Amino acid sequence: MIKTLKHSLCALTVAVCCSPAGAATDADALHESLVVMDTHLDTPALLVQPGFDIMHAHTYDDDFSQVDVPRMDSGGLDGGFWVIYSPQGPVTDAGFKSSRDTALVRAMAIHKMVAANPDTFALATQPEDAKTIAGQGKKIVYISMENAYPLGEDLSLLESFYKMGLRMVGPVHFKNNQFGDSSTDPDGQQWGGLSPLGKELVKKANELGIILDGSHAHDDVLRDMIELSKTPVILSHSGTKAIYDHPRNVDDSLLKKLVESGGVIHVNAYSSYLKELPSDPERGKAYSALFKQMGNMAEMSAHEIAALKAKRKQIDMEHPAVRATFEDYMEHFLHILEVAGPQHTGVGADWDGGGGVETMMDVAALPKITERLLAEGYTEQDLADIWGNNALRLLKQAQDFAASLKK
Repeated sequence: MIKTLKHSLCALTVAVCCSPAGAATDADALHESLVVMDTHLDTPALLVQPGFDIMHAHTYDDDFSQVDVPRMDSGGLDGGFWVIYSPQGPVTDAGFKSSRDTALVRAMAIHKMVAANPDTFALATQPEDAKTIAGQGKKIVYISMENAYPLGEDLSLLESFYKMGLRMVGPVHFKNNQFGDSSTDPDGQQWGGLSPLGKELVKKANELGIILDGSHAHDDVLRDMIELSKTPVILSHSGTKAIYDHPRNVDDSLLKKLVESGGVIHVNAYSSYLKELPSDPERGKAYSALFKQMGNMAEMSAHEIAALKAKRKQIDMEHPAVRATFEDYMEHFLHILEVAGPQHTGVGADWDGGGGVETMMDVAALPKITERLLAEGYTEQDLADIWGNNALRLLKQAQDFAASLKK
């Protein structure tokens, strides 16, 4: 049993007895029976905002959020890796300190979410925790860090975050930092891959049993990570250059190298990484002006945040967003599956971090992926691997290696 027995039996009963559609409902029943995880949930950025309640039903059209408990239930999402994200700042002691504080606040927000709702959420630190937690009808909360920048130059902080539950870390985000090169820094490469400190980060993560995440990293950084890491690397939310040649995506040769090393790629649903989208300079100007007003939203009142969201709605009404489609997303997904195989592919849609495509704008729509993959001929075992087993295998390998060092 994976979720609650009652839930699974209800789904199967509906599939067998009550559906004229047949195939779609069978897909729904299978989806409900699996451990369904996403490896990149940026929702902690909302947890720190006054007025946001993860237990309450929200809509993307109302407040732009994409994850809450009612929608997780609707979409069969058992949980995944909840992200500690810190924006890139200056590579200085002052910048590190400010970012460290941001990271700690977001880590504490994740713990507060779990502590405040013990019947709904449970912290996961071991690979076997996922099945146990889902079987209890609770939501799985692994913790990851996107952008290791807040660690500064003190890698002992990685151990501190490990003790708080951290089990995945990515060295960089949008710009280069003290650990290595980003795939998207407008100034180009600084280090030619991992920096000397970045290589030490790989070693420290291996020693602790933390999965290394190459999403956002420059291809040279990913190559270095694959070569240096004693355990397989994950791309928690990435796409394929074969479909759209964007720096955030990986080409087939590098993808094969990742797979050969045992790694896994989880497919991103960030529209501008899936296809070339038409530019709207006026929309860009309006959003730039809005971002300058935002500041630290964790320090704003609920009223101030509501006012900002109202301005965002106005911008979207005057300058509508152009998004990729679900078919664009599946084109990436199916190509990656063809190259990497179902034992090395997963889902990391970048919810609450910019992800979402037409007809799949929040986690309630996740069963569409299962339905499509079944229609493409992938098996129940394939789906189990894609939705959870692959990421959990990497966590087990990371922890087994760390344990071997203590023998």
